[in-house]
Amino acid sequence: MKIIVAITGASGAVMALRLLQELSAHHVYLVVTAAARRVIRYELGDPVLPCARCFAAQEMDASIASSSHPVDAMVVIPCSMKTLAAIAHGYTDDLVVRAADNVLRMNKRLVLVPRETPLSLAALENMRVARQAGAVILPPAMAYYFQPQTVDDVTDFFVGKVLDALGLPHELYRRWSGPETGEE
Repeated sequence: MKIIVAITGASGAVMALRLLQELSAHHVYLVVTAAARRVIRYELGDPVLPCARCFAAQEMDASIASSSHPVDAMVVIPCSMKTLAAIAHGYTDDLVVRAADNVLRMNKRLVLVPRETPLSLAALENMRVARQAGAVILPPAMAYYFQPQTVDDVTDFFVGKVLDALGLPHELYRRWSGPETGEE
């Protein structure tokens, strides 16, 4: 698959890094905003972000700025409220939003991982509008049935849910199979 991954300036860079690691068998175009670079440095130091090609959000002449450049899906992880609002309302002032707009226009899968809490009415409305346009809204909401033991377990759960939304197989968390009653 050809997948665009965008990292914006919300906390949660570790989710983006883990997703990029899991997508190593795919052709990944990475877009990183200036605010995301600051958050990445603060949260992770100076990690290697594996991808086939990396763009700055200001590179509006990048190949992925055009809907004629075929991609299969896009993930914005984490997705800031500013980026969510811009995507929801088609305000394509940077490469992240332009690529997301193309993905939606071409009826491809767009997964937004909004990282904010609590949510304002404006954020909820922007999520509704983005969903109506075809985006998958996937907040990093935790489940406990698989009994996570570490922060890495929690991160893997979130990233596994993103991979589920993309239709990609993984073994990052134990799936719910019903109560362990011995009945089939």
